[in-house]
Amino acid sequence: MKDSTRYVGLDDSKDVIEVAVAEGGGRGEVRRYGLIPNTPEALRKLVRRLGRPRELHFVYEAGPCGYQMYREVRALGANCMVAAPSRTPRRAGDRIKNDQRDAATLARLHRAGELTPVWVPDEQSEAMRDLTRAREDAKYAQSRARQRLQSFLLRQGRRYAGRSAWTRAHLSWIRQQSFAHPSQQVCVEEYLGAVEEATRRVERLDTQIRELVPVWSQAPVVRALSAHRGVSLLAASTTVAELGELTRFERARDVMGFVGLVPSLDASGQRHRTGAITKTGNAHVRRCLVEAAWAYRHPARRTAHLRRRLEGQPEAVQQIAWKAQLRLCGRYRRLVARGKHHNKVVTAIARELVGFLWATAKLVAAN
Repeated sequence: MKDSTRYVGLDDSKDVIEVAVAEGGGRGEVRRYGLIPNTPEALRKLVRRLGRPRELHFVYEAGPCGYQMYREVRALGANCMVAAPSRTPRRAGDRIKNDQRDAATLARLHRAGELTPVWVPDEQSEAMRDLTRAREDAKYAQSRARQRLQSFLLRQGRRYAGRSAWTRAHLSWIRQQSFAHPSQQVCVEEYLGAVEEATRRVERLDTQIRELVPVWSQAPVVRALSAHRGVSLLAASTTVAELGELTRFERARDVMGFVGLVPSLDASGQRHRTGAITKTGNAHVRRCLVEAAWAYRHPARRTAHLRRRLEGQPEAVQQIAWKAQLRLCGRYRRLVARGKHHNKVVTAIARELVGFLWATAKLVAAN
């Protein structure tokens, strides 16, 4: 009996989609279908022409066009996978790459079951992820604006004698600076205005995140993760928005590898060498977790700020958070005492912190 299943590879771009179809069966034909416009109407027409939707298995690689095509194909009743580009097998000697080959390769590999799917967020989670990424972009713009202002003042020989930069005292000192030449006075005013506008932008986005998290379906997980030291509401929101349901990972080590915090490995024969972390996967979460890990360089204690975050949290969540403090703070001291560099130690702490966050998410899901 002929297998009527078809595997459809899509190589999408801004305006068009290259389509290839692989017939069911291990040795079925892989043929080029052609180009179609990247529109919902063209996708509907494609599904009607290829056969019954439940027998169609679409696949395309995650990219800048997002997940709209995935949702449109699923709404038509067909199966669809968004493949992880970093996990797509590549031939070492294949030096020719174009859209037609990519679409055919995706169809063939999908038929063989050799593609790794990415997690596709629901529309609400994707919206929260867009918001957290906008906040990250605003924070980067703020850092750049501050750097430009500090560089200008340093070129003019103006050095702040205080202990901390960007405090009220520091900003007051900057506003008091005056220059003989009008053009330099204009420069400092414009640089300072850019810093203040970037700061207001970050504050607006922070406010929006705090207001929208409570009505998000993942709010219980975000709140539970924020019970951990160093993991603020913003960091917890970013982690959940980027990773989705942490419970879909079977082991904590799977999450560590997904965010690229595990050591790289070079092993062949009798040689076995570990190197720097892989830095694969989601860079947004990795950055947030490394920043959070710096909080564990101090002795374990429940500060007044942390106690406020723990109010109303389940006892089991508080126990995991305290266990994490005891282990990670002690581990930081031991590794530093052995002569390890602070940055490497913090990276190791961030890797273990992932495990505690995974355990917390599992606990929330179980309840």
